Amino acid sequence: MSTEVSIVYVLTALAALVVVLTRLRLGRDQGAGRVYVGRTLLNVHTGSGVLALAAWLVFLLAGDSLSDNTEGLIGIAALALWWVVVVSGLLILVRWLPSSGRHASGGKEDTWSEGPGLSVLAHVGMLVGVCVFTWAYVTSVV
Repeated sequence: MSTEVSIVYVLTALAALVVVLTRLRLGRDQGAGRVYVGRTLLNVHTGSGVLALAAWLVFLLAGDSLSDNTEGLIGIAALALWWVVVVSGLLILVRWLPSSGRHASGGKEDTWSEGPGLSVLAHVGMLVGVCVFTWAYVTSVV
């Protein structure tokens, strides 16, 4: 197994971790942050993340046993779903944007971390990971 393929597998595991931890962190209540982002966005993030992970794993693990057309369609569908995860995850980061005005309130903390550091690391890391997935697909590394 090449180094590039190993990196894709590690990033796949980390992407799954981001989807699960985001759900755990925000699923119980409003979560930390300055703005409430809504349950729909969290559901989009989780749903597309689960589907993306399933399709991506099929693409990675069963790719050689599938026809080229089927493999290509599964890979493209998985990448499209990963990009939905990235966009929804970056939109979830909106909850940390500072708000100002007469009725603005301070940020809400939780027991996971102080401030947005963990969320920024996870969702910017997801963006980088999906860029690597896209590069690996386009260049036929995987």
